[in-house]
Amino acid sequence: SGPETEAVLLNTAGGIAGGDNFSIAIEAGPGAQLAVISAAAEKVYGAIDTVSLIDVRLSVAAAAALRWLPQETILFDGARLHRSIEVDVADGGLLVMAESTVFGRSAMDETVRRGELVDRWRIRQGGKLVFADTLRMSGDIAALLARPAAGGGATAFATIVIAPGDEALAEKARECLSACTIEAGASAWNGIAVIRLCGSDAALLR
Repeated sequence: SGPETEAVLLNTAGGIAGGDNFSIAIEAGPGAQLAVISAAAEKVYGAIDTVSLIDVRLSVAAAAALRWLPQETILFDGARLHRSIEVDVADGGLLVMAESTVFGRSAMDETVRRGELVDRWRIRQGGKLVFADTLRMSGDIAALLARPAAGGGATAFATIVIAPGDEALAEKARECLSACTIEAGASAWNGIAVIRLCGSDAALLR
C-alpha cells in the first residue's frame, strides 16, 4: 500500500433541485489508500413535486482503505431528498465514512418547516450485511426535530461508521466524545463501530 490519494467531489450545478438524479460510484482497489472529500457542502433546494435522488456506491477491496468524508448535506425548506448508500467492504479492507445532514442554515436564521428525507444505508463486510439503517422524515420537519425523542431541538446530525470496528474502538470514541457539547454516542456490533452526533447547528457538529 502506498501513500493516500485524495479525490474531491464537485457539483458544478451548485446544488440539487427537485428531479435531479446524482449517482456516485467509488472503488478502492487492492492496496489502495483513498480519501474522498467534497469541495463544499451539498445544498438540496426546495422541490415542488419531484424528489431529488442521490445514489452512492462504495467498494473497498482487501488491503485497501477508503475514507468517505464529504462536507455536510444542507436541506433547505421544501427539500425532498431520497438517498441510497450501498457499501461493500472486503475482508481485510478498511472503511471510515462520515455523513452529516443539516436542516437549514442557522447563521441565516433558516428553518425547514416542510420537507422530506429518506436516507437508506446498507453496508456489507465480507459479503455479510452488518449495517442496515433507514431514516425517514416528512411533513413538518421543524416540529418533528423539536420532539425530545426525535431531535430534541437539534437541526444537524451525523453518522460515522468504521469497519472493521469493535467495542475497544467504541470506548475510545466515547472518551473523545466526553468533552463534546452536543449529543453523541458510540456503539459496536457486527464487527463495526458506529458514532452518532446531533447538535443545534453545523458548526457545533463539526
